[in-house]
Amino acid sequence: MATNPPSGDGHRNGMVKGRSQTRTSSGNYVKRDTKTGRFMDVKSSSKTPFKGVRKEK
Repeated sequence: MATNPPSGDGHRNGMVKGRSQTRTSSGNYVKRDTKTGRFMDVKSSSKTPFKGVRKEK
Protein backbone atom coordinates (compact mmCIF):
# COMPACT_ATOMS: atom_id res chain seq x y z
CA MET A 1 0.00 0.00 0.00
CA ALA A 2 1.22 3.47 -0.81
CA THR A 3 1.91 5.96 1.96
CA ASN A 4 1.76 9.70 1.95
CA PRO A 5 5.22 11.25 2.43
CA PRO A 6 6.83 12.17 4.70
CA SER A 7 6.52 9.01 6.73
CA GLY A 8 6.86 9.22 10.50
CA ASP A 9 5.46 12.74 10.82
CA GLY A 10 2.77 11.65 13.28
CA HIS A 11 -0.37 11.93 11.13
CA ARG A 12 -2.76 9.12 10.32
CA ASN A 13 -3.15 7.68 6.81
CA GLY A 14 -6.64 6.30 6.35
CA MET A 15 -9.57 5.58 8.61
CA VAL A 16 -9.63 4.78 12.34
CA LYS A 17 -10.58 1.11 12.77
CA GLY A 18 -12.92 -0.24 15.43
CA ARG A 19 -14.66 3.11 16.02
CA SER A 20 -17.83 4.84 14.85
CA GLN A 21 -19.53 8.10 15.74
CA THR A 22 -23.03 9.43 16.05
CA ARG A 23 -24.68 12.69 17.05
CA THR A 24 -26.27 13.31 20.40
CA SER A 25 -29.52 15.20 20.85
CA SER A 26 -27.52 18.29 21.85
CA GLY A 27 -25.67 18.22 18.51
CA ASN A 28 -22.28 17.03 19.79
CA TYR A 29 -20.57 13.98 18.30
CA VAL A 30 -19.85 10.94 20.44
CA LYS A 31 -17.33 8.20 19.59
CA ARG A 32 -18.31 4.56 20.10
CA ASP A 33 -16.33 1.31 20.24
CA THR A 34 -17.74 -1.04 17.59
CA LYS A 35 -16.89 -4.24 19.50
CA THR A 36 -18.50 -3.41 22.84
CA GLY A 37 -20.88 -0.62 21.78
CA ARG A 38 -19.75 1.56 24.68
CA PHE A 39 -19.42 5.30 24.28
CA MET A 40 -15.81 6.44 24.54
CA ASP A 41 -15.52 10.17 24.03
CA VAL A 42 -17.73 13.22 23.41
CA LYS A 43 -16.45 16.08 21.30
CA SER A 44 -17.52 19.12 23.29
CA SER A 45 -15.03 21.64 21.91
CA SER A 46 -16.97 22.06 18.66
CA LYS A 47 -19.98 20.60 16.84
CA THR A 48 -17.80 19.17 14.04
CA PRO A 49 -17.36 15.39 13.70
CA PHE A 50 -14.22 13.45 14.65
CA LYS A 51 -11.72 13.16 11.80
CA GLY A 52 -11.28 9.74 10.22
CA VAL A 53 -14.04 8.04 12.23
CA ARG A 54 -16.97 6.63 10.29
CA LYS A 55 -20.50 7.85 10.96
CA GLU A 56 -23.37 5.61 12.03
CA LYS A 57 -26.64 5.73 10.18
